[in-house]
Amino acid sequence: MSLKGRGAVITGGGRGIGKAVARCLAEAGASVVVSARSTNEIEAVAAELKADGLEAHAITCDVSDEASVNAMASAAMERLGTVDILVNNAGIAPSNPVKRVTLEEWNRVMGINVTGTFLCTKAFLPGMLERGWGRVVNVASVAGLRGSRYIATYCASKHAQIGFTRAVADEVADKGITVNAICPGYVDTPMTEYSVTQITEKAGVSPEEALQHILATSPQKRLIRPEEIAAVALMLCGKDGEGISGQAIAIDQGQGNH
Repeated sequence: MSLKGRGAVITGGGRGIGKAVARCLAEAGASVVVSARSTNEIEAVAAELKADGLEAHAITCDVSDEASVNAMASAAMERLGTVDILVNNAGIAPSNPVKRVTLEEWNRVMGINVTGTFLCTKAFLPGMLERGWGRVVNVASVAGLRGSRYIATYCASKHAQIGFTRAVADEVADKGITVNAICPGYVDTPMTEYSVTQITEKAGVSPEEALQHILATSPQKRLIRPEEIAAVALMLCGKDGEGISGQAIAIDQGQGNH
């Protein structure tokens, strides 16, 4: 599969899933921009890709801030020429019982997970419409397909992200653009490490016990590798994925069947 000549922007690209997707798309020939709030992380990813002979750029951005998104979009289009692929991967996942969720926490999660997806899509969609080709991949979660205790805010944000995915996909269905969501279970990333830490602190268990609690939800009793998510993103961005749109694709080891 070749993405040669395509420009791609990956938010939350400094670590975990975003980093894996950036490498996967770049190795397929795309010129990539990795974007996140952490300048050091995205510059390290871009440098790593460049060292392997791939085209990569780092642009700092807070996806919850419209001015920051618009500045990033302008810089990305200047460096890439066109942005044909957008991977909305930036996200946060705090954990709290509903009675402890503050309005500040609620707004922060919605601002990054939902508003960020909206702002970035709005920034790059016009160019895709003008060229008659585009791919938008939103990294959601199995939490957007079902409920789970202590992550009501995260669940709500991911349900909203999937609803947005389906609506935009329908809106651009005849424009040469596909819009899909990937919904992973627990992935071997810093976000899952954070979840382990939160369980450890709030439940008073060891990190090993906290990890076993997470793995108990997995039929395969393992964490998903970021590269597994990247492979699906690559498929959706290539020619073989052009008939897939408006979908929420679960990568959960069969968890939804249990």
